[in-house]
Amino acid sequence: MVRPAEPNNRIRKRETANVPVRQSQITNRRSSWFAVAFLVLAAVLIGRLFWVQVVWGPELREQAQAQRARVYTEPARRGEIVDREGNQLAYTMQARSLTVSPVTLRNEIRQQQELQMRVDGLSRDSIDAQIDARVEDVLRTMANEIPSMIGDGVVEEDAASSSESSNRKVGDVSSREILDKLHADSDYEVLVRNVDPDVAATIAQTFHGVAADHQDIRQYPNGAIGENVLGRVSMDGHGQFGLEASGDSMLTGINGSSREDVSGDGQAIPGTLRDVVPAVDGSRVELTIDLDLQTYVQQTLEQAKENSQALDAQAVVLDARTGEVLAMANTGTIDPNGDLEKQLSEGRDFENDSISHPFEPGSVAKVITAAAAIEEGLTDPFEVHQVPGSIDMAGVTVSDAWPHGVVPYTTAGIFGKSSNVGTLQLAQRLGEERYWDYLQRFGLGQTTGIELPNETAGLLPVREQWSGGTFANLPIGQGMSWSALQMASVYQALANGGERIEPRVISRVIGPDGQEVDQPKPEHTRVVSEETAHTVVDMFRSVFQSDPAGVQSGTAGGNELEGYQLAGKTGTAQKVNSETGAYSQHQFWITFAGIAPADDPRFVVAVMLDEPKRGPLEGGAGGQSAAPVFTQIANWLLNRENVPPSPPADPYILQAD
Repeated sequence: MVRPAEPNNRIRKRETANVPVRQSQITNRRSSWFAVAFLVLAAVLIGRLFWVQVVWGPELREQAQAQRARVYTEPARRGEIVDREGNQLAYTMQARSLTVSPVTLRNEIRQQQELQMRVDGLSRDSIDAQIDARVEDVLRTMANEIPSMIGDGVVEEDAASSSESSNRKVGDVSSREILDKLHADSDYEVLVRNVDPDVAATIAQTFHGVAADHQDIRQYPNGAIGENVLGRVSMDGHGQFGLEASGDSMLTGINGSSREDVSGDGQAIPGTLRDVVPAVDGSRVELTIDLDLQTYVQQTLEQAKENSQALDAQAVVLDARTGEVLAMANTGTIDPNGDLEKQLSEGRDFENDSISHPFEPGSVAKVITAAAAIEEGLTDPFEVHQVPGSIDMAGVTVSDAWPHGVVPYTTAGIFGKSSNVGTLQLAQRLGEERYWDYLQRFGLGQTTGIELPNETAGLLPVREQWSGGTFANLPIGQGMSWSALQMASVYQALANGGERIEPRVISRVIGPDGQEVDQPKPEHTRVVSEETAHTVVDMFRSVFQSDPAGVQSGTAGGNELEGYQLAGKTGTAQKVNSETGAYSQHQFWITFAGIAPADDPRFVVAVMLDEPKRGPLEGGAGGQSAAPVFTQIANWLLNRENVPPSPPADPYILQAD
């Protein structure tokens, strides 16, 4: 009997027996692949981790630190400027500017309001319907409350506005302007400037998104008084004009800094404050300027300009013994607290014409010839000279301002009456070389060394360039230009016993540590002997002499001060006509330089009027002279300082019999 199914059963049994083996092998293979894949992935991750930690680690740490760290700058306060008595002329007031990023602020307010409405359980439709109104409510609240928080002024309501669009205003802060800025499509807006720091900090803490940025405000409490000396600072806090510019390094100081870490939401992380460098404030600069005198001189010049209808007026007052500048003024000085654009359009400016705008001094310069001739022993105040009405020098004919024949003027009379011819006769005795030497001694053609910017050296032809007519012009004050400060300095040398001291406007500099900072000492130059200086100053009293007959009268007669001896010199210098290039017969600089009192010099005053049409006193009185302005300033000073009266002195003989 045949059994066909048996082999198949064996085969099936063998196949069934091999299934677990194959599945095991497949499983093992898969496990191996998984293990390999895991090991590869682990190797990759370990490699990546190694790369991040070891290779990129330092750089990433620096980036993370930079993202966390905030560097804060502590601005240094600019040093104050005060006068010789400690009165403030310029100081810095610290304030804050309230700033926002309108676009960012509105987005963040929207997010905050939306989150709050979700917390309150409002539906999506309700949120969408109310979100814009809620954002607007927050903005209007900020716009209405910020002005009230800034000041205690009267809050005015715009009657034409509804309660929802009111224009609440405190001082110059308007809620409407603030609201407009909060609605602006920009990333930066200044809501309010010049806010008290404490108030600004409170506002910044109260309203999300408002920052209190540091702001320094330079204050000039005296307006235009002394502004030609002080100058001003630019918007970025650097000096632009005057002492603010020349003394910028002293006044500026050094900003401080610190570093602190912050969290992701901008909050400071406690304990991370480091690298603290305190700010070093600028130095305090004490000037030689007398604020009261500066005020009086500026007011007097403005009145003199108006009365005389001059184009301009300048004056400098020096301490005769030290060369310190007590006042330095010119008309048209700008008020830094006013509308600058308007004032500039009216011709006012920050210029200090007293040191930067030279002019021909005219007969005021004759004092150099007088001092040189007496120092060289070539004459004395009482020598009688036969002075003709004109003189020829190197083909140039020079005449006196009035026609006359030969007149017996004394040396005192030559200068008291301001004779051009007599002055040139003495200059001829002196000679060109010696005259040039005295010009150098008096500091002409050189800057004075004053600690202010843009000082002119004036104009003085160098000796090698003199032509035949140069020596016919210089001794009578034409052909060279001086600043008002140089003019005052020439007379200061004589008032100080023949020793010229470089003028100074800075008295002391006090550093932020309270210690005085050494300043360069002014140079002293012996110009003439003490005896010569006293002789010249006394001889120039003749300028103020008055004689009813006019014979013994000086050019400033009638401008004397009762009880005091005054010395000085008038000047009238022709201006060059810009069209012809020749000296004008109608345009003049009118000058005066003088010493008060002459017997014991305390003050030197130099004055210049540019093209006056009449006298500088009220109603145009005072004649075509700057002497009345000198007398006004000298009188104010002598009275203010209680200077004792001068002893009686005999007048000089100006014209011999």
